[in-house]
Amino acid sequence: MAPRWAPPAGLVLLMLLLTPATVRGDKPLRGGPSGAGAELEASSAVFPLYGDVYPHGLYYVAMNIGNPPRPYFLDVDTGSDLTWLQCDAPCISCNKVPHPLYRPTKSKLVPCVDQLCASLHGGLTGRHKCDSPHQQCDYEIRYADQGSSIGVLVNDSFAVRLANTSVVHPSLAFGCGYDQHVGSSSDVAPTDGVLGLGSGSISLLSQLSQHGITKNVVGHCLSLRGGGFLFFGDDLVPYSRATWTPMARSAFRNYYSPGSASLYFGGRSLGVRSMEVVFDSGSSFTYFAAQPYQTLVTAVNFKTFFTCNTT
Repeated sequence: MAPRWAPPAGLVLLMLLLTPATVRGDKPLRGGPSGAGAELEASSAVFPLYGDVYPHGLYYVAMNIGNPPRPYFLDVDTGSDLTWLQCDAPCISCNKVPHPLYRPTKSKLVPCVDQLCASLHGGLTGRHKCDSPHQQCDYEIRYADQGSSIGVLVNDSFAVRLANTSVVHPSLAFGCGYDQHVGSSSDVAPTDGVLGLGSGSISLLSQLSQHGITKNVVGHCLSLRGGGFLFFGDDLVPYSRATWTPMARSAFRNYYSPGSASLYFGGRSLGVRSMEVVFDSGSSFTYFAAQPYQTLVTAVNFKTFFTCNTT
């Protein structure tokens, strides 16, 4: 679910079988704000994935947020950085969601001068200005499907069970969305918000890496029958007995890309090469930029015309 302001890539592709996206962090490991203050050894976290390509058109995870922890369903989106929940702040425009709306407290607000706020605004608009050091960090994000969320950045505890069986409770920044336009407001939304897994510093994956809890590596295995698994960290890569496709940083903002691609139709090259493939788990569609799209349409029309006139 790429943000609307993103430049069009050659191809946005939802891969169905096994497509881990990989970005590695170089930060030293250190104790996170989970209470103990002790040194942490980076581990991995595995989350069951729910949903499918059809008929639901999305994959989501359950995450426990707050104190005490409460479950929320988050739409997994590698095409954006910001994680956000629909919340009662109070709510101006919210969908019906599976769980009670998240309710923030004033102490959870992230100030405008916080580095994460600067990173968030740098990624969304390229501009960041604070009128006061006590000003809250507001955000507005719009997506390519015309959906949007307006809210404020907050910090709260996430309960994360690691592969080494320990449970950590880091305080992570995410969006408290009080004005949403996502689908029909009369329908119950399948999720409570979005899990942004882009490679920007505001993404939960980057924040977990900064805390030394997991390495800055994300992967997922999507089943053709629906469901699957989401991986944070790389501990399980050598032991999963699966073939992993590494991802590189994309030239288009903070997206993931398995590299360049060539366009074929009917087993023949269409002469379109070096298209950068961008992986976006928040979309169930494949998109082409104008030039490769027109080349493909021309090939399809020619094939149809030739077939109709020879039968």
